[in-house]
Amino acid sequence: MAWLMRGKDEFVDSVAENLLDRLQDCRKTFPTALCLGGSLEAIRRLLHGRGGMEKLIMMDMSFDMIKVLKDTDEKFARNNLETFYVVGDEEFLPIKENSLDLVISCLGLHWTNDLPGAMIQARLALRPDGLFLAAILGGETLKELRIACTIAQMEREGGISPRLSPLAQVRDAGNLLTRAGFSLPGVDVDEYTVKYDSALELIEHLRSMGETNALFQRSNILKKDIALATAAVYQSMFGGEDGTVPATFQVIYMTGWKEHPSQQRAKRRGSATASFGDIQKHFGRGSC
Repeated sequence: MAWLMRGKDEFVDSVAENLLDRLQDCRKTFPTALCLGGSLEAIRRLLHGRGGMEKLIMMDMSFDMIKVLKDTDEKFARNNLETFYVVGDEEFLPIKENSLDLVISCLGLHWTNDLPGAMIQARLALRPDGLFLAAILGGETLKELRIACTIAQMEREGGISPRLSPLAQVRDAGNLLTRAGFSLPGVDVDEYTVKYDSALELIEHLRSMGETNALFQRSNILKKDIALATAAVYQSMFGGEDGTVPATFQVIYMTGWKEHPSQQRAKRRGSATASFGDIQKHFGRGSC
């Protein structure tokens, strides 16, 4: 994505920082890590030694993105961190099983054709007690644009068709982690509001991001008259007094661990040695 290959982007940097901060919440270190697709540049630039990494593999399906990263590699302090660049598919990871301590992905996995499959691949590549850490765009992303585009289509065409790719809902994230076989799954959500000078600037930004719909149907291309109508509706409904328009980006953060005997586990059903009745008798029936 051209957007993710650019230099500093305030929104991307904020997501990357929040993702990397989670490494500081862990008592363990992650000597061998894989950074998977999305905003590789921001992760590399903002890492600053977090996670105790010694070897970092940066992988993306785009040869151009990997080339840009390699060409700018010398600009970053090494800090004894070996960095490798790989062109590969997250659905068929070219990584040996049980070889990684960390798999991290910042704003890349939400366009994966088979997200559960990609997450299973990540789990297989992790060593026991390895960490999977990802940030994806959630279903509330660009809700203003979806509303404006729907109204514009109804006015111009008398019907609607999807213009933006469907995204995972928050309720799906925990199920995805469990389905992929991760233990101790964790999910939290942030919403970011980015302001643009106009709705047309937002639409052009989305084109450069590669975030417009990819359903391979010519009828779903955003025609010029629909784009202009969408911009007008957007400005009318959501425009601020200063002339700018807001765009909401919902980011879902997912955390999961590869199973290890040392991890906490829920007790088996029926394994309790005391009942609530026993507890009540012991502590009395005092009222709150």
